[in-house]
Amino acid sequence: MSETSDSDPPTWYHGTRAELKLGDLLVPGKPSNFGSGAAMSWVYFTATLDAAIWGAELARGDGRQRIYVIEPTGPFEDDPNLTDKKYPGNVTRSYRSRHGLRVVGELVSWDGHTPEQLRAMREGLAILAAEGRDIIID
Repeated sequence: MSETSDSDPPTWYHGTRAELKLGDLLVPGKPSNFGSGAAMSWVYFTATLDAAIWGAELARGDGRQRIYVIEPTGPFEDDPNLTDKKYPGNVTRSYRSRHGLRVVGELVSWDGHTPEQLRAMREGLAILAAEGRDIIID
């Protein structure tokens, strides 16, 4: 991995199980990768590979886990589901947009989390769901 400066544009990622092609647009109004799968009025992305890996590993569905390199096509904001009260600031560098995200590449080789990390995350998410706290701020 190369070193970057604060002035270098970030690489944007989207983790999912959806099969997409170069040039495809991820757009709002599609079912969420998470929770109930309800349609979202935002599309979500990150500037950290770790957050994208979590997205791919935890996404609903049976497809292969994928991490796409994307380009936002319009304005975006911090993702309130992972910022503010949960993680002050935006340490996960997670964002959302009401505009499309264009697929410009796919990472084909990446290391996922350990089985123990996945189990712990899924258990934590199951607890949130059981308590009715698995709400996505849309």
